[in-house]
Amino acid sequence: MPGQDAIRIEQVERLLQEAGTDWDRRAHRLAVLAEAAAPSSLARFWRLRRPNNANPQVFEAWVELVRGRYTGRMEDARAATDHCYGAAEASPDDPTPWVVLLGILRLTRAESRELFAVFHEVRARDPWHREAHLQMLRYLSPEECGSRSRQSEFMDAFRAVVPPNTPAVGVELTALVDEHARIAARGGIEALLVRRQWTNERAARVLDAAVADWPRPGHLRHAAALADLNVLAFALVQAGRSRESADTFDMLGDVATAWPWSLDGDPLRQFGYWQSKR
Repeated sequence: MPGQDAIRIEQVERLLQEAGTDWDRRAHRLAVLAEAAAPSSLARFWRLRRPNNANPQVFEAWVELVRGRYTGRMEDARAATDHCYGAAEASPDDPTPWVVLLGILRLTRAESRELFAVFHEVRARDPWHREAHLQMLRYLSPEECGSRSRQSEFMDAFRAVVPPNTPAVGVELTALVDEHARIAARGGIEALLVRRQWTNERAARVLDAAVADWPRPGHLRHAAALADLNVLAFALVQAGRSRESADTFDMLGDVATAWPWSLDGDPLRQFGYWQSKR
């Protein structure tokens, strides 16, 4: 209904206005709102109402990206891309249109040179954008358009320069959990021995650094900090280090994310089980 849509638009506008130029928080809010709005026509209604404004253009593009992820294909990738470019022109300092464009290019399996060009546009505006780094990590995986070696090269370059408490701090641990899921999905003896992955030098180093710093109050300040803490808790129990997860679970309280707990079954049951074992 138009009246209800207008009220919802005002609420979305207020949330984005409150985020201001905190690009990390702005992207997080847009991601959550796009998921919620995907089944509705709210994004299109807003864009038609304010066609030259950056917010409705990037919001509709993100909604289309969410829908594309659900179905495996973009309904109209060109239109969504045009909305990204329109938003980028209307708000040149904002990395968000480039982040959404990165997601569209990843979903449509574009050439890597196109993705890296857009990734550089994001980094020029926000060097440690969490969503952009995760998009590149998954695009370069062997399941999508890359390989283990290409993904490793990307992570090596990332590891050499990433500061310790930026929004992208969880990318390397996410890569290790992705590798865990990759091995488990193969089945056979490799899957049975998947936890050995967590004893190698790289995995132990990443976990040691995370468990020492992340659960400290005030250390992680980015919008998706609780999502990264869920990744840490999952990694610790997979590594057989559940006793070390106590501080992480205390920070989380009852906040569980679907991924990565869903890798082992029902996410809430898995989270609750391991939380009780800490």
